[in-house]
Amino acid sequence: MKLELERIVFIGRTFEEYIDMFSLSNEELKGKKLLDCPAGACSFTAVGSKNGLKVTACDIAYYYSVDDLKNKGLQDIEHAMEQMEKSKRNYIWNYFKDVEDLKKHRLSALKDCTNHMKKSSKSYVPVTLPSLPFNDEEFDLLLSAHFLFMYADRLDYKFHLKTLDELLRVTKEEIRIFPLVDLEGKRYEHLDKVIEYLTIQGCVVDEVKVPYKFQKNANSMLRIIKS
Repeated sequence: MKLELERIVFIGRTFEEYIDMFSLSNEELKGKKLLDCPAGACSFTAVGSKNGLKVTACDIAYYYSVDDLKNKGLQDIEHAMEQMEKSKRNYIWNYFKDVEDLKKHRLSALKDCTNHMKKSSKSYVPVTLPSLPFNDEEFDLLLSAHFLFMYADRLDYKFHLKTLDELLRVTKEEIRIFPLVDLEGKRYEHLDKVIEYLTIQGCVVDEVKVPYKFQKNANSMLRIIKS
């Protein structure tokens, strides 16, 4: 079931943010099939494709038209920046100079994403997690940002496990998930259980510090390597 557009927040991060959030380099990405799930308005697919990378994005938002998503994204960025002014103390202002600088990054990601969606619609696949329309081990590396763990208040533990099972199914080598905290900046309460579950599945799992730090306590990713 696709969500009503009003219930979707269409805000994304830039390609450069992804490189830092997931501790990546362009060199290690070359030649790999990559999936950004869920990708939202992030520009990782757009800029990555321009740089010669093989990237696919998927998200529930892609059931809607590009123009509708662009308009929604512009509204969401305005609203988010108003809220950000009120909660600045919950963030670390090193990566971004100020709220205006943050807004420029969010607008840049939205522009790159929606422009690329018009040119290369096949790269943007509508999905409804915890189900994905891809083949087993179709992707070498899967990146998942600001979804799992973040919304622990509305996505229960069972949903997390079902989604992780599906991410593992479509991934051949490795999954990286960022961040490991909820919206309040607290470590996801079931993270140790998740790590134990993945380890029992035969995965090698590590919590890895990354160069990206904006939300307080959110500077680690989960690195899941399939055996």
